[in-house]
Amino acid sequence: MWKPSQPEPPSPPQAPPEPVRPAPVAAPIESANRAGVSAAADQASISKGLFIKGEITGSESLFIDGKVEGSINLNGNRVTVGRNGQVAASITAREVVVLGKVRGNVTATDRVDIRAEGALTGDVAAARISIEDGAFFKGGIDIRKPDQKPAAAPAAAPTPAAAGQVK
Repeated sequence: MWKPSQPEPPSPPQAPPEPVRPAPVAAPIESANRAGVSAAADQASISKGLFIKGEITGSESLFIDGKVEGSINLNGNRVTVGRNGQVAASITAREVVVLGKVRGNVTATDRVDIRAEGALTGDVAAARISIEDGAFFKGGIDIRKPDQKPAAAPAAAPTPAAAGQVK
């Protein structure tokens, strides 16, 4: 029996039990692409209110939501034309994604995607192409093998002497 005059033995303080929480999951970061391109954090952007006229070159991916006239040369990177983007330029890149409007030839070492909201008027040269339902495309398509050079010259025509012409 407990008597008020007896000292109580000290008991260790008890903290409320901590609820079990799952280990935090790292936020998914776009991994480096097959060609050794840096992650999605290295992407430049041309916003809705900008208009650029001239040549764009660089070593990172580009998102265009404004207007661009001229040429875009981003070998080994991705060019994305956003919903508000209007491009009147030739585009050379590893990958091109069209959600807005593009008027000009497109050369991609990997692929070209024309999404449902997108419109592309011009010739396409790429290893792969994807055109969603509802997209607008007017031009020619040249499917190239991934190892083929974009500006490969056709084989030289045989000369009459080499063709075995008889006199």
